[in-house]
Amino acid sequence: MADYTINYEEITQWLQLYKESENEKQKKHLQNVIVIATMPLVKKIAHGLARRNTDPVEDIIQVGSVGLVKAIQLYNPKVSENFKTYATYLITGEIRHYLRDKVSMIKAPREIYELAYRVNKLMQKLKDDQGNEPSEKVLAEELGTSVGKIKEVIDVERRKQTISLDQVITTGADESLSLFDKIADDNHYNLESFQEDKILIKDAINRLDEKLQEVIILNYFEDMSQTQIATKLGISQMQVSRRLKKALNMLLHILSEKEKV
Repeated sequence: MADYTINYEEITQWLQLYKESENEKQKKHLQNVIVIATMPLVKKIAHGLARRNTDPVEDIIQVGSVGLVKAIQLYNPKVSENFKTYATYLITGEIRHYLRDKVSMIKAPREIYELAYRVNKLMQKLKDDQGNEPSEKVLAEELGTSVGKIKEVIDVERRKQTISLDQVITTGADESLSLFDKIADDNHYNLESFQEDKILIKDAINRLDEKLQEVIILNYFEDMSQTQIATKLGISQMQVSRRLKKALNMLLHILSEKEKV
């Protein structure tokens, strides 16, 4: 994954405008621009949680994006001063809920559940004896099975894990909240709404001039850092940063103008 650069200072300013605005259309436009600007965070979390062999990372990114939108809509600077921390928990929570719920729809073979008991028991024994978690290869050798079967067991077990809503988290500034305080209503925003917003965003990006389109696509959709983009385009990192800022401001303007047509 690339080394992302997200301007949280600018995002915080947009969030303030979002919270203060009483115009629902303006709020929608601000939300979409914040989503674009913060998408690298979603991708980083999604790549960290996705198992590519069973969970296409693009699907996980889509789900994480819903969590991001909920974070934008529910963020309260009086409760949490750090939007990145707040968004991270909602994005992660949305993805984990998706993975957990998905396992209830997937019926694993009986042998996997039987093997899971043996794997968990052996893992605990080896951790107690050796002080560290055994590798999949070691587990497979000890149980006389394939590494593929061990991976399948671990994947099923991972999906069954739940997050305690009473778990206390620290968000900085001597702030302690339970995860329950941060989880949004699932009906507040959904994947269908996000897909509709994506269409609007893509249309707006297509209306940018070529240079601005280029940096937006490379940074937010092709996972390239500002340094990598600068090298690719033969310009300075500062120029990339300026183009990105201009592109995001232009997107907000374009989205706002579309409503007047």
